[in-house]
Amino acid sequence: MTGTLLPLAVAVPLLAAALTAVVPSRTVRAVILLATHLAAVAFGVVLVVAVDGGEVLVSNVGLWPNGIAIPFVADMFSALMMTVTALLTLVCSWFGVVAGDSDRRYFAPLVLVLSAGVYGALFTGDLFNLFVFIEVMLLPSYGLIAIFGGARRLSAGRLYVTTNLLTSTIFLIGVGLVYGVAGTVNIAELAGAARESPLVASACAVVLVALCVKAAVVPVHGWLTQTYPDASPAVRALFSGLHTKVAIYAIYRIYAVIFEGESTYLWIALLVTCATMLVGVFGAVGENEARTILTFHMVSQIGYILLGVALFGPIGLTAGIFYLLHHMIVKASLFLSTGAVETTYGTDTLGSVQGLAKREPLVAAAFFGAALSLAGLPPFSGFVAKLLLAEAAVEERRFLVLAVVIVVSLLTLMSMLKIWKGMFMGNYVAADRPLVPVGGGGPTRAAAQADPRSPRIPLRLAGPALVLTAATLCVGLGAQGVLVLVEQAAAGLYDPAAYVEAVLR
Repeated sequence: MTGTLLPLAVAVPLLAAALTAVVPSRTVRAVILLATHLAAVAFGVVLVVAVDGGEVLVSNVGLWPNGIAIPFVADMFSALMMTVTALLTLVCSWFGVVAGDSDRRYFAPLVLVLSAGVYGALFTGDLFNLFVFIEVMLLPSYGLIAIFGGARRLSAGRLYVTTNLLTSTIFLIGVGLVYGVAGTVNIAELAGAARESPLVASACAVVLVALCVKAAVVPVHGWLTQTYPDASPAVRALFSGLHTKVAIYAIYRIYAVIFEGESTYLWIALLVTCATMLVGVFGAVGENEARTILTFHMVSQIGYILLGVALFGPIGLTAGIFYLLHHMIVKASLFLSTGAVETTYGTDTLGSVQGLAKREPLVAAAFFGAALSLAGLPPFSGFVAKLLLAEAAVEERRFLVLAVVIVVSLLTLMSMLKIWKGMFMGNYVAADRPLVPVGGGGPTRAAAQADPRSPRIPLRLAGPALVLTAATLCVGLGAQGVLVLVEQAAAGLYDPAAYVEAVLR
């Protein structure tokens, strides 16, 4: 495989989006949507094989020289991210097709444009085009959250748009400052510049602040917890695996290449990541809807992922990248399993529907496995991810950080058990149905037995969550093989010489 094929990752989804926008048949639109994402998964797998061994693929669009051309660069880190994001987009689109989101005319084109922006952001080699592709990713997201959401989707959409427009403005200002003080926005040309120049470091810090907002890092996380729960289940799961993760990917890339892992600033990252872990997990305590609890835990897990940057080193970067890939899969699985309940039973409020472990064993198995993985229990990928982070913390002698990692893991497990108890345990009950007084007293939940003939979650709706839970189990059981690839990605960040040389060649 050659680097000249990299722009196809953006071009093909955009062409498919244009096609689905004019095709009247919803069946044909769904086929094009799923086929495009399946092709993206295959492209990602081929790319991983092509860069195995430390290869870096580069394409300067239009064959223009550096500084003018739009550079596309692929190494093991971006190849792994491409593969996992394509898989998530495929599975979430499958859920959207089954749940009926794709019946609406613009679901398929919006998702395809979103995926094109994601792949462009993963492969771009300069800061300005990173800004452009993030905007390409965000523009269809505004439509997805406003069109395919709940009753509060419009107010959530306003907050989402306002926050991201402001953040994009800050991002663009930061890119302009970098160009003003360094004369370039090419990431490879900026290698080590922030370590050598305080002006470049300050300009890049503006870019990192904007990315931290987009990644929902504490204390700028409130927009996420107030918008994601109001999206449809398919869109919610899609956003969880793409939006914040692209920002996190960019933070890893910029800090590794431009700052070269400068240790001077890492104490700030340690404080921020620990605060993000704690605030997110405590924010979930008082919530009573599965989607909101999972959204707060998403904030908490972002702290875990960025801990890889704060513990910058071969082990820390390996742990952070592994955790990033693990979390994308697990969080989407949890959103899709509870989303299947919400789609079928009309609610995901804890206690409104109970006893689903017996009635819906497939969804229960999908949720239970992903919940154990999120909490960091074996044999799932979450155990390996947290074990690696703990090893990195000990290696760097950050024992307080290790304590935070352990405490937050225990609190995460408690929250997952809260959802399990409130939705899956006990006898099948639908508390949103009229309650029947028992013994002359007030109504009791036990009397609200649901009609056993009411619709159940079909396999085609439970399937997406099951696939992702199976993936986290396979990654956990085959962690040694996955770690070989992740260690290559981490090595490319810890020593970006090959990346820089390939781009500037």
